[in-house]
Amino acid sequence: MAAVASVVMLAACSSPSSAPAPDDSGASAQLSSCGLDLTFDQVPTRAVTLEQGATEMMLALGLGDSMVGTSYLTDAVAPEFAGAYEQVPVLADQYPTAEQLRGADPDFVYSMRASAFAPDAVGERSELRDLEVPAYLSSNDCEDPSSVSAEGGFEQIFAEVTDIATIFDVADRGEDLIAEQEQVLDQVTSSAQDLDGVEVVWIYSTINGAPIVAGNAGLPQTMTELAGSENAFDDLDAQWTETTWDQISQRDPEVLVLADLSRGMDGDSAQDKIETLRADPVTSQLAAVREDRMVAIPATEMDPSVRSIDALSTLSDALVEFEGAR
Repeated sequence: MAAVASVVMLAACSSPSSAPAPDDSGASAQLSSCGLDLTFDQVPTRAVTLEQGATEMMLALGLGDSMVGTSYLTDAVAPEFAGAYEQVPVLADQYPTAEQLRGADPDFVYSMRASAFAPDAVGERSELRDLEVPAYLSSNDCEDPSSVSAEGGFEQIFAEVTDIATIFDVADRGEDLIAEQEQVLDQVTSSAQDLDGVEVVWIYSTINGAPIVAGNAGLPQTMTELAGSENAFDDLDAQWTETTWDQISQRDPEVLVLADLSRGMDGDSAQDKIETLRADPVTSQLAAVREDRMVAIPATEMDPSVRSIDALSTLSDALVEFEGAR
């Protein structure tokens, strides 16, 4: 990782009593985030997360006391993080404005979504850095799409765990979290050996009635392969893309994985999707619908995050169950 000019942290002039004291040992962290070099001369104590994935990453590492703000839930917070989440101030229902962000006086800003750093949101990361507020962005959604790896995998997630744990000087927590998730990966890999490559379609939502499915360039593709199955839309070069119900019917997958969104729009919940699939004269004839081989997974877990391992585990368990019922 390249060394860069030192960034002076705002934590030197403000630190809440509830947050841990800054690290005075002289320890520093240097890393690159989506092409932007960052240097940390002190452990941040006033972090702001801009969306759910970043928030839950911080909470999974036990860093709630280092947070002074959060925003933009797309799904229900995982139960294991709910208590800690309630202690963090919510700055905005969606992305905060630049003014709302600066009002929280952060010394670190973090998002897994590039859209958080748009001019009409909190502003560009380079601008924040110039204001001495380093901003970290996940490698799965860089501002420059060409910087994003086509293969979304758990190694990227683990690298991000390591980065955040390094920034906050809790490397041991990061190592423990990765070790726990690697155990799940080992279990899934073992279970996959007994499966016969069933075809799966991931359905996220619909736009004007057209289904949005997972293609071959994202984490769902990786999870499909790890779990011992095949993506029926692996010929589509996209993470998520629009298709038609006729196309899904022609491919007639053996299993449907349905995103369970809790934002409240019609058709968002997995149950809404199941009811629609069963009621439609075309989709009701799909093998997965006839045989009730449909798997509900929280939408948050389908994007790269600390919770993606749960999606993989849910998919693997369902495939093993379906295989046993044959």
